[in-house]
Amino acid sequence: MIILKSRREIALMREAGRIVAGALAKLQEHIAPGITTGELDRIAEEYIRRHDAVPAFKGYHGFPASICASVNEEVVHGIPGLKKLVAGDIISIDIGVVKNGYVGDSASTFPVGDIDSGKKQLLAATQAALQEGIKKAVVGNRLTDISHAIQAFVEARGFSVVRDYVGHGVGRAMHEDPQVPNFGPPGYGPRLRVGMVLAIEPMVNAGTHEVYTLPNRWTVVTRDGQPSAHFEHTVAITENGPEILTLL
Repeated sequence: MIILKSRREIALMREAGRIVAGALAKLQEHIAPGITTGELDRIAEEYIRRHDAVPAFKGYHGFPASICASVNEEVVHGIPGLKKLVAGDIISIDIGVVKNGYVGDSASTFPVGDIDSGKKQLLAATQAALQEGIKKAVVGNRLTDISHAIQAFVEARGFSVVRDYVGHGVGRAMHEDPQVPNFGPPGYGPRLRVGMVLAIEPMVNAGTHEVYTLPNRWTVVTRDGQPSAHFEHTVAITENGPEILTLL
């Protein structure tokens, strides 16, 4: 069942979204060679709690940290720890917070120092694909119009879209209906209506779209070991078009 949000609820989600955006901005200041993913997790949790919010990921289905920190070939659900970043890495950071009972959810992939041209193109394509998807989040469109826009953009640039993990509705719960795939033909799924709030999140691989989960049962990596990027926004569908809620 898709839960439509009122203007008041969207305003509350906007508050949560600003905290997520602020946490990502704070982490960007600290991402550099030598810092550990565990230190980034600590910085994010301190920021979130200082803004009277709660990390949505910590304890969610047993996840042990406040952020997902996925480096290079790690796609999603990377567990922060002792891993030190080195120049040339990319790191995808996914953050969720709960504020006033509502969730904000966003992700960005950051370069660590100088990165090669292939990784630069991967990041640029993934971030732009997210924007292409958001453009389709308008009243009257079908859900998979978003999906198709993302896939078409990504594949035209020689990259692949992960199939195993998709976007989702979001609100009082982290994951609500509907699922929002980043692939598929246009014109399918429910009509988009005012009050829907979607977490749109392309995960894009430099090589094959195939992935698998490491023995820690969380971290998802690319099958061929090539790098992956992840960008996400929480987006409300309004009378005036899509509104990104996870912005400062």
